[in-house]
Amino acid sequence: MTAPTNPPHTTSANGEHLHAPVIDWFEDNARDLPWRHPDAGPWGVMVSEFMLQQTPVTRVLPVYEQWLARWPRPADLAQDAPGEAVRAWGRLGYPRRALRLHGAATAITERHGGDVPTDHAQLLALPGIGEYTAAAVASFAYGQRHAVLDTNVRRVFARAVTGVQYPPNATTAAERKLARALLPPDEQTAARWAAASMELGALVCTAKNETCHRCPISAQCAWNLAGKPDHEGPARRAQTYAGTDRQVRGKLLAVLREAAPGTPVPQSALDRVWHEPVQRARALDGLVSDGLVEPLPDALYQLPATRT
Repeated sequence: MTAPTNPPHTTSANGEHLHAPVIDWFEDNARDLPWRHPDAGPWGVMVSEFMLQQTPVTRVLPVYEQWLARWPRPADLAQDAPGEAVRAWGRLGYPRRALRLHGAATAITERHGGDVPTDHAQLLALPGIGEYTAAAVASFAYGQRHAVLDTNVRRVFARAVTGVQYPPNATTAAERKLARALLPPDEQTAARWAAASMELGALVCTAKNETCHRCPISAQCAWNLAGKPDHEGPARRAQTYAGTDRQVRGKLLAVLREAAPGTPVPQSALDRVWHEPVQRARALDGLVSDGLVEPLPDALYQLPATRT
């Protein structure tokens, strides 16, 4: 009877042979980002994690700096109306994140004395905080040992260990199990590994035009060793923007953001930004339903002034 072997085009999932080269690479190549500075603190890390979801670093940087200058602590944000968070969010996209961040700041102020909690379960219990964000804050802000699975990390693990070009469209139980298996045993190294594997996916093991010659684990990468086979899973979702309800929502919110705080916007001003009335009405209804816009009497609208 022969000994069992790994499936074709996979590599060992204990991660020991990957940790040192990836972390060493990170030490030499990590970007100098403000949320990685010690003075950013846990709140700065949390703000960055909300902003970086589905938004490139280059777009986040100026908004992040302005945000922390205005609201250096959760209590500062909690004191302002949620509409001010939406206004300051600018054009980062997915503005419900601003409301969720405001909700988290309010809960931190009310439940934790204004300090971002260190406990992972308490982080996960905050409004607007999901599995990824709780793990990221616990790891990056407090140096704890957690599997941090964003799109970049999932792609690195899919290629280096599983031997496929892309991970599934949605995070699977198998990916979570793999990420836990790859964690270094000690907290400090695990936290560094989380940041390093994420950076590798952002800079080298990118979705398109990956630069394997710059990769510190190209010689161990299962996908590379298999000849970089093409993706065979379900078609990857391509995000579109032009002509979608998302675009219309963005245009409507832009009008409301540009209005002076406390100054309602008439329906006629919103009507001018999109020519198709049915889609425009649907987009506006969606903004109201999501709590991003408050309707007022006499066909007036404003950014939310009350907490939801």
